[in-house]
Amino acid sequence: MFSTVRYFVKTSIIFLLIGIISGLYSLIARNYFGEWPHTDIVSAHTHIILIGSVMMMIMGVALWFFPRPDKEDKLYKPDLILATYFIITISTLIRFVSQVISAFVLHNELLKFLLTISALGQVLGIIIFFFSMWGRIRSVGSHIRESKGEKF
Repeated sequence: MFSTVRYFVKTSIIFLLIGIISGLYSLIARNYFGEWPHTDIVSAHTHIILIGSVMMMIMGVALWFFPRPDKEDKLYKPDLILATYFIITISTLIRFVSQVISAFVLHNELLKFLLTISALGQVLGIIIFFFSMWGRIRSVGSHIRESKGEKF
């Protein structure tokens, strides 16, 4: 497993832990203090788990398991994949922190801007990652077995 894959997988686990803790906070606030979680806390919890944990795990495993890029593949660039890791990680952290702050402070223009930019970063990071990986989604030998009638 190479470095970039480890970054995606380990960050995914860290984000999962943060998501579980934020979910536990919401549960305790509701069950013991009668406070329903603010919609920004729910959104922060959801995005840190779905984007920060689930999507980053999927991306790390895809990077690890998919066939190596073809020699003619112009889309796949390891440096670009690493850049998407940083874009998604930073965007997810900013979104989480901004939404948690928004739950306790009145919305202001800076928070709105940070939330919008961080959401855009998440979307662009995921699109760029899978655009770069597109050429690696191909058969490697299985098309020969399929042509002989083998079923998978």
